[in-house]
Amino acid sequence: MTGVLLGPTEIRSLAERLAVRPTKTLGQNFLHDANTIRRIVRTAGLAAGEHVLEIGPGLGSLTLGLLEAGHPVTAVEIDPALAGALGDTVGARLPGAELRVVRADAMSLSAADIAPSPTALVANLPYNVAVPVLLRALEVLPDLRTALVMVQAEVADRLAAPPGSRVYGVPSVKAAWYAATERAGAIPRSVFWPVPNVDSGLVRLTRREPPQTGASRGEVFAVIDAAFAQRRKTLRAALAGWAGSAAAAEETLRAAGVDPQARGETLDVAAFARLAGARREHDETRTGGAS
Repeated sequence: MTGVLLGPTEIRSLAERLAVRPTKTLGQNFLHDANTIRRIVRTAGLAAGEHVLEIGPGLGSLTLGLLEAGHPVTAVEIDPALAGALGDTVGARLPGAELRVVRADAMSLSAADIAPSPTALVANLPYNVAVPVLLRALEVLPDLRTALVMVQAEVADRLAAPPGSRVYGVPSVKAAWYAATERAGAIPRSVFWPVPNVDSGLVRLTRREPPQTGASRGEVFAVIDAAFAQRRKTLRAALAGWAGSAAAAEETLRAAGVDPQARGETLDVAAFARLAGARREHDETRTGGAS
């Protein structure tokens, strides 16, 4: 189908008509290359007619690509001008397409905002908040089975990094709590308006069950944050504040089967889950019951 997607001329014209000036604050860089858009849709590996969540649809480039491929889309957009115009843009180019626009901040998204819940996330995420937005979506939308997100290339590397990698850190471990994560391609700067100062990358996430642990997700994330707050220190030292003392940290680490002299970047998410579980078990034993 020709004439459906937005090219460079249409993007600039639409932005001018809406008096939209892309801002770094909202991380706005609009896709305008049809080949790239269709490649993203193919790479997402969606089932026929699968309901897709898009966060930050902007002027509607990727939205139109998803709808063109026959996918109902729920689009979450914080910018009132963009949210207000998206339906008109889609209606003019794909009459009858299944689009729902939700004007909301994705950082405060809840399942009630977008019921019925989509099963896939496909989005060009605002780069300045990409990781927290992604983690929020995975947390509050358990029906999401897959995600394909475009983020800054450096962030893509971090999200997909394995334990021991130079860029492995908090985003890597927290994403791994929810899903198996992998790089799914690079995106050149030239396909955006305005042209960003950074390269972009695609990351694919496939939902899986979190590691078994007696601790809550919040407790696991707390130990992850503590372990990476002081990357160069051993876990015995880095977790002293979290555990109450270096000696208590060592006791918890040994109970979880983790070397106290190891560093956080060597542990996978299952090890962090064991640590949080060992800490909870210790606290419950000390207080004589579940807290």
